[in-house]
Amino acid sequence: MAAARPSSARRAWRTVSPYAYLAPFFTLFAAFGLFPLLYTAFVSLYRVELQTPGDMEWRGLGNYAAVFTDDYFWLSLRNTFTIGVISTVPQLVMALGLAHLLNYRLRGRTFFRTAMLLPYATSVAAATLVFAQLFGRDFGLINYVLGLVGFGPVDWQTGTVASQIAVSTIVIWRWTGYNALIYLAGMQSIPSELYEAAEMDGASRWRQFIHVTLPGLRPTIVFTTVVSTIGATQLFGEPLLFEGSISGGISHQYQTLGLYMYEQGWGFFHLGRAAAIAWVMFLLILVLVGVNALIARRRSRKEASR
Repeated sequence: MAAARPSSARRAWRTVSPYAYLAPFFTLFAAFGLFPLLYTAFVSLYRVELQTPGDMEWRGLGNYAAVFTDDYFWLSLRNTFTIGVISTVPQLVMALGLAHLLNYRLRGRTFFRTAMLLPYATSVAAATLVFAQLFGRDFGLINYVLGLVGFGPVDWQTGTVASQIAVSTIVIWRWTGYNALIYLAGMQSIPSELYEAAEMDGASRWRQFIHVTLPGLRPTIVFTTVVSTIGATQLFGEPLLFEGSISGGISHQYQTLGLYMYEQGWGFFHLGRAAAIAWVMFLLILVLVGVNALIARRRSRKEASR
């Protein structure tokens, strides 16, 4: 009996140990992920003011109704979509091109690959403040260059299209190199035999890129598209620091959903309404990710049926 006790204890530890190893992750996730998510959903059903967070008045879906009847919500939603498209599409296209160049045997390619991460490693506050100076109306470098080629000064912080392009430029600068390295890793996982076979068939480098590289990168492209879509929906730091206004410009011309939520919660002190906006953003991200996954699945089925 004495000899059986260690074996039974060892057997019990083998059963429990996997859960013990996973417990720290699930504990942190429950504390900093699941609980804030559920508590935000709870707060979104009440009238809660920032000055008196302990006084909660039941509103049900009243906060959501107030959000959906607010014109500024729909304006911020449209701005989020516009800035997301302007920043995501050029960003991923440029990242593909840079990754394709870095995939060749270039001199100093290790340096160039490392330099690709420098914009991503730069603080969003520092990068945005520098770009705000570059896009200055009277003394900005961008308007100076435009003046050299015959164009008049552009008011990058007041014009709707101009300000959205300026904010999108900051996003493109910060994330293009990051996505380029992801694409580069995906390219290096494509078997070299496919390129050799395409070259023997007389395919040019462009045709190899179209018929070999892009099909091999399809899962990676789907991943970067989904991540970029989530990032565009949550865009906050760049538009906030571009002019230093929580309203996203004098006429809310580049106010995103993230800025709109911040304005309602910490500008107007409506924490309940801000929580409702946060959940609307969460559900919007789920819908966008689901649409991306559905499109990718349909494409894969079409290719499999050919």
